[in-house]
Amino acid sequence: MSEFHPGSRAVSIGLWVLTGTRDEVSKIAGMSHLLEHLVFKGTESRSAYQIAKSLEALGGELNAYTTREYTCYHALVLKDHWQKALEILSDLVSHMELKPKDFELEKSVILQEIAMSEDNHEDVIFDIFYDKVYGQHPLGRPILGTPKTVSKMSMSQVESYYKKNYTGSNIILSAAGCLDHEEFLSGAHHFLGHKKKSVLKNTRLKPKWLKKRHVVEKKAEQIHMLLGLPTGSFKDKYRFEAVILNTLLGGGMTSKLYQSVREKKGLVYSIFSSLNTNIDSGMLNIYAGVEAKNVRKVGDLISNEFSKLRKNGVSKHDVEMFKTQVKGSILLGSDDIENRMTSLAVNEIVFGKYRSIESVIEEIDNVTMDSVNYYLHHKMDFSQASGILLGTGVSEVSDWWDGLEL
Repeated sequence: MSEFHPGSRAVSIGLWVLTGTRDEVSKIAGMSHLLEHLVFKGTESRSAYQIAKSLEALGGELNAYTTREYTCYHALVLKDHWQKALEILSDLVSHMELKPKDFELEKSVILQEIAMSEDNHEDVIFDIFYDKVYGQHPLGRPILGTPKTVSKMSMSQVESYYKKNYTGSNIILSAAGCLDHEEFLSGAHHFLGHKKKSVLKNTRLKPKWLKKRHVVEKKAEQIHMLLGLPTGSFKDKYRFEAVILNTLLGGGMTSKLYQSVREKKGLVYSIFSSLNTNIDSGMLNIYAGVEAKNVRKVGDLISNEFSKLRKNGVSKHDVEMFKTQVKGSILLGSDDIENRMTSLAVNEIVFGKYRSIESVIEEIDNVTMDSVNYYLHHKMDFSQASGILLGTGVSEVSDWWDGLEL
């Protein structure tokens, strides 16, 4: 799928492989992410240096990332070079050639990445949260895998995973920018037409939410606080009500939590909420980085904001203001061709169809004060509120933490 932007000098192309953390069995946890790295080490016709040089020498960009549900390889190039970008992306997902030395070196790189991530407490607390609320479900595993699973992976396992998952209906191609759709289709057929037309069996199971409160004693400059509760999926009927509520709670400087905790009290530098949705599940999270002496104050303020929201509901004024904020953000983002390339693919993955900016704006316009409050009171299960507290001395407040309500 593609979207024509005649005023752009560039083209953004994404090649999406519908395999991520949730598709891995426990003994190969981290395989999708490792494979994302390994395809850049060389193909049948290109060395790692030639891959890196291919678009960089043209002023373009080539990169990739892995999520819990898919792996994306993407390129940004001038409009005259889009065919070259498509060729390189197709080569990566079709003709990977592993060498034992490169395989072991890249595993070492991943192990360093895992070690480095442990020092980023704001990131690691989310991994811990996923682990606690999703338990043994694959969605509960870290995207990077673990030192044990990565160390034990073999070349034959990686090559088998590559051949099985990087094929057929498991691949989606999207583009946005100054390119002709028919020419793009022709290019896709030329570079990817040889791929097997196989359809992989869907083995994904919806996760069960496990209510958990947990403290992690770890040396840190501040206390990291993460709260969350289950919400709907990407496909949920009330997905935009959830977006409005998230924006109202902690989506920016005008949000309730930012104003009450940071602006009025000066108790934190960082506080925000985030809506983290999957194809079949989701969660609303609230994060704050707090000085140890203020952890109870901040937790209680967050709890009070939720208490007021549940008691008083959301006003019409707030619904309209945050609808405008969300629409403005979407419309501004629509001018970014990389953003549009991603949106095209995600809508195909989730809904199986193209959704225009206008149709999304119309859905947001249909959100009302009544629908937001219905979602708040009937679709959000506050009794399942879970949380992680990470830092030095957090065990001392574990009883208070266990009893903190949203």
